[in-house]
Amino acid sequence: MPHDSRTSELHTAERALQAAQLASDVAELDRLIDDRLVFTGPDGRLYSKADDLRLHGSGEQKMSGVEEEDLTVLVAGNTGVTCFLGTVSGVLSGAGFTARVRYTRTWIYDDSHGWRLIAGHVSGVG
Repeated sequence: MPHDSRTSELHTAERALQAAQLASDVAELDRLIDDRLVFTGPDGRLYSKADDLRLHGSGEQKMSGVEEEDLTVLVAGNTGVTCFLGTVSGVLSGAGFTARVRYTRTWIYDDSHGWRLIAGHVSGVG
């Protein structure tokens, strides 16, 4: 597959992930996230795919907004990286939040699943 096509598909996958988070679409999140996911949260703790699906499925986390300022998409073979800068808002454990953040996400590609998120990190940006 040409590099430009993979880059475009990764851009689409990142946007699909954002939409699934906003909708708390657990089935779509399950499709987009690799079972081996390792995610570093803003508290520095590691979270798994099961943790993420539980947060969305239980309603403990409900996103209400994602305002993207910048998105960088890099592809090297079957590995991709997306770097999102923007403001996210919602409710977590009953408390409202709005935060300007940087997400760095690592994706892997295979012909049977397309792009799937395997690692990520989020940091607050002042």
